[in-house]
Amino acid sequence: MTTPALTSIVDLAARFPGIVTPDARPGFSGFIVEKDSLVEVATAIRDEMGFDLLTAVTGVDYLPENKMEVVYCAYRTTGGPGLIFKVQVPRVDPVEVPSLIDLWPGVDLQEREAWDLMGIKFTGHPDLRRILMWEGFEGHPLRKDWKEGFYEEDTKPFKSRWPDGQFYMAEDKNPFKDNLTFPQNFDPEKWIPEGDALLYGALARYTVKNESGLNTDRIVINMGPHHPSTHGVFRAVMTLDGETIVGLKPVLGYLHRNHDKIGERNTYLLNMPFTDRLDYFNSMTNNFGYAITVEKLMKIPVAERAEYIRIIVSELTRVQNHLIFIGTLLNDLGAMYTPSLYAFEERELILDIFEAISGARMMCNYFRFGGVVRDIPDDVMQKIKGLVHERLPAKTDEMERFLSENEVLVSRMKGVRMIGAEDAIRYSITGPVLRAAGVPYDIRRADPYGIYDRFDFDVAVRHNGDLMDNYLIRIDEIRQSLRILKQAIKQIPEGPINSQKPVYQVRVPAGEAYGRIESPKGELAFYVVSNGKPNPWRYHVRPASFVNLTALEKISVGNKIADFVALLAMFDIVMGECDR
Repeated sequence: MTTPALTSIVDLAARFPGIVTPDARPGFSGFIVEKDSLVEVATAIRDEMGFDLLTAVTGVDYLPENKMEVVYCAYRTTGGPGLIFKVQVPRVDPVEVPSLIDLWPGVDLQEREAWDLMGIKFTGHPDLRRILMWEGFEGHPLRKDWKEGFYEEDTKPFKSRWPDGQFYMAEDKNPFKDNLTFPQNFDPEKWIPEGDALLYGALARYTVKNESGLNTDRIVINMGPHHPSTHGVFRAVMTLDGETIVGLKPVLGYLHRNHDKIGERNTYLLNMPFTDRLDYFNSMTNNFGYAITVEKLMKIPVAERAEYIRIIVSELTRVQNHLIFIGTLLNDLGAMYTPSLYAFEERELILDIFEAISGARMMCNYFRFGGVVRDIPDDVMQKIKGLVHERLPAKTDEMERFLSENEVLVSRMKGVRMIGAEDAIRYSITGPVLRAAGVPYDIRRADPYGIYDRFDFDVAVRHNGDLMDNYLIRIDEIRQSLRILKQAIKQIPEGPINSQKPVYQVRVPAGEAYGRIESPKGELAFYVVSNGKPNPWRYHVRPASFVNLTALEKISVGNKIADFVALLAMFDIVMGECDR
């Protein structure tokens, strides 16, 4: 289980008497801050108390109590448990909370998400536009009183489906086969998207004079969403001065399906296969993050053998993710297919393992609260040993030998600046990009979860912060993962694979939990609030891909457009996790 976010690590209430109070609700932790003093308290948390990394911003709608809450999770990059602080405001529009963007620029996209989906207005935010919903959308869909087109019930299973079994498609009720509603008097033929006007307004074309006195046009272009290297569903609108990027805005939401709302409709156990679909390259680590969050709420142990199995499948996941990252990076840089196919060959062998133990190659649905769903058979364990001790180390060496001194690759990446340590922390970057900037922060070491504290491994770190280091650190991490795997395979004990009996419904006491893991992309976290009923009251995913993209403008400005694809590739984003 993860280390809980203890309120005792720092006495914030004593530092700000009358302004800050401990959260005394049963099952809750952290501190509640007066809205008008939020910026002052947050400044002290960062500067005086050393919590320099703000990872998560989550809005919660407490409709029965007629209030809304914003929850902030802050950590020290030197390691240790986190600090949760919150602000509560009356649920009367406009719901307003001061923005923390001047303290932590990394809150940018997260505050926009809370505005878009919850209707919480962050005063002082310079660009508070919708981010995941379309510009003409009416309402804020994560509010508890918002209902979609063809709304049936608040929680699943719907009575029409179970136990009666009268299944039908909601779209069949509508002659246009749309499961949505439009604002009153809305005419799609006459609608002019205001969002694009605001977007382009921030990056408007204008003329400047260069050093020679010539008038020079700066132009605005769209990179994506149809560009193959922007994954087909990501768009970057950028301003160019010649070939140099001087302004950029990411445009997200093309793949959004409101995963959080689905999570609040589902029962706790029903959510497990939905986590598979987030970072669809890494379903095992997605399962891990969600499982430890609910286990914190339930206060249950994990079976000893299952703890080792979880480490084994998670580190195999990290190895195949980083191999695919290297292959697709080379694809983006123009080395078409060959490196990518080499990487996929190794990934397929790892997916053979996942298929043998879970029944599925990509959507594994393997973790359960208290353990895992099936044991690893002896013959499969032998295959894992062969991969870990022989095949994967050799193939990693081979991949590095082919690529790391390739003169074209080196010339494209060495010395091309990505981001430095200080900016990476301010922008809430986590994962390999943060470590390639010289910050040795890895949750497996800094705030261990599961049984990672039992293993001997090094936190991979590089110090140049350029594209080359961002590539090389993935190879470093593959080697450290193989080191962990060798120890886990050797130490795994016999015994049961779950501490709980198999059930279709779990009892989750009222309270909150923030569970986080070091996914291959960075920090993947879940914030879950339980009111004691079968479905979560609040279910929120803090995805690494989404938060890391906050820094995309920072890393792009000043670089050439020819380098943009490589800069974007270094974040290793998966849009299913990013847009949710």
